[in-house]
Amino acid sequence: MTRNQDWQRRDLNVLWHPCTQMKDHESIPLVPVDRGEGPWLYDFDGRRYLDIISSWWVNIFGHANPYINDRIKAQLDKLEHVILAGFSHGPVVELSERLVEITPSGLDRVFYADNGSSGVEVALKMSYHYWRNSGRPEKSEFVTVANSYHGETLGTLSVGDVGLYKDTYGPLLRATATAPSPACRQDQGDCRERAAEALEGMRRILEEQADRTAAVIVEPLVQCAAGMLMHHPDYIRGLRMLCDEFDVHLICDEIAVGFGRTGTLFACEQADITPDFMCLSKGLTAGYLPLAAVLTSDTVYQAFYDDYATMRAFLHSHSFTGNPLACAAALATLDLFERDDVINANQKSQDIMDRHLAELAEEPHITNVRRTGMIAAMDLVDPATGEPFPSGDRRGVRAYQYALEHELLLRPLGNTLYWMPPYVLDEDDYRHVFEVTRDAARVASR
Repeated sequence: MTRNQDWQRRDLNVLWHPCTQMKDHESIPLVPVDRGEGPWLYDFDGRRYLDIISSWWVNIFGHANPYINDRIKAQLDKLEHVILAGFSHGPVVELSERLVEITPSGLDRVFYADNGSSGVEVALKMSYHYWRNSGRPEKSEFVTVANSYHGETLGTLSVGDVGLYKDTYGPLLRATATAPSPACRQDQGDCRERAAEALEGMRRILEEQADRTAAVIVEPLVQCAAGMLMHHPDYIRGLRMLCDEFDVHLICDEIAVGFGRTGTLFACEQADITPDFMCLSKGLTAGYLPLAAVLTSDTVYQAFYDDYATMRAFLHSHSFTGNPLACAAALATLDLFERDDVINANQKSQDIMDRHLAELAEEPHITNVRRTGMIAAMDLVDPATGEPFPSGDRRGVRAYQYALEHELLLRPLGNTLYWMPPYVLDEDDYRHVFEVTRDAARVASR
């Protein structure tokens, strides 16, 4: 028995893995990871895998990054955790100051949670509670966008629209109005026109129910879990205008798209808008430790600021809110963005990706090749018909297995292959990613 096999056996005796049909592991071997270095993961038998999905969109500066390691180690010797109700600590104050400084103007207050779903829950509750404190309790509903995903707790599923995650739990969820998606193929049509059409659909909903709507929630620029569906910044710009016109909040879920993923530090920058709530997680700690931050305005904050007896306080908490070790990782992450001029440096990576994507677009079984910032995606189709493969064929799983055999961690979303790399790949790494992706797509499409 190899070391990998031993760990696989022990794992499958006790673990239940996320987003997994466990029976699949009867035929698809689990990959036990021993260590990471830069963009590479190494298993217990010495095989390596280039982590082109940033281990599910969180790791942006590579595994075991020395600078982040040192910052966390230094914090570990001082303070591992303290309650954030009635107490505070240096890292959480410094991180809050820096987040207020780098996010869009007007986001002046930071509230912490410990994962992305919980962060979105905070924003939903805070928006509803704001209107209640403002004497308008009837504004208690939410509007979401078709194909959106905001997490898997009950509140976040209610404002999501990906049936794979949501449908089973329908009886447990709140009803939510769903507006048309602005998603647009970059190789077909005018994405500005599609944004305008989607905004008209949103307008019709708000005309009917703005008086009972607390907020609209959106993933700016890329709807990731739905298959990396991309849209024009005009949609976010127009959405801000509609929310102002109809007096509802705008929640921008930047959990997956923040921290450079769309080519700017935050996706909202490309629309030059400030949301009422901005939710951050994933890249916030460069994939090291769980942490989420919800930024909002002083106007929202003041609606809760009162004598305790009025019961207007936002009594929401998590045990690990503002954890010092996680905040230290986040501070190191922000240091690296500044020190290495990451946003501008990533332009070279985007140029390299574009060259390889152009080659992939010539493959007869690949269509809808697209990129927004550091997120690239393409769809598998039947080369004989140009139509998508039936979901039951699980072509993406075939691509995943081929890629693992050739040193690449590529985890498709159905028939969509995508790259969401850490920001530390060099030209040789990208060539490896391209060649294995090309060959995996060919094998999966046979």
